[in-house]
Amino acid sequence: MEKYIQVLEKTFVIFRVGSFSRNLRNELKKSHKIYFQDNGVRNALIQNFSLTEQRNDQGALWENFIISERIKFLQYQRRKVNHWFWRTTDQVEIDWIEEEDGVLRAFEFKYNPKKSQHFPKRFLTHYPEATVQTITPENMYAFIYDSPQ
Repeated sequence: MEKYIQVLEKTFVIFRVGSFSRNLRNELKKSHKIYFQDNGVRNALIQNFSLTEQRNDQGALWENFIISERIKFLQYQRRKVNHWFWRTTDQVEIDWIEEEDGVLRAFEFKYNPKKSQHFPKRFLTHYPEATVQTITPENMYAFIYDSPQ
């Protein structure tokens, strides 16, 4: 499986995002998530071209889209931004973390803005300097194409 993943990475079909850890005991340290450069390729592989509203993977599609577009923008701007996801051994997760010029920002991606929006207390306690924000379709352009506030 690893060889297939490496081939897909080298051909710019997918990319990996590593896990964020500053040595808390229960943080995943060597994990990664895989995203597609283009959701169309993802949809073709799983053979699902249904409208977003009719899908049961809306959250995964949304997260993949937002992250891939953000990375493309940052690369185009030549900005040096470290990025990760955060997860603990008991599967508590934050979708996206960025660190730029020593500033730590954490983001949750919610396709449905009415869905419950909260950040794990454990993260907020251990990283009090981090700003947190939920990204929805209503504020996605500010996130993708600009520095989040």
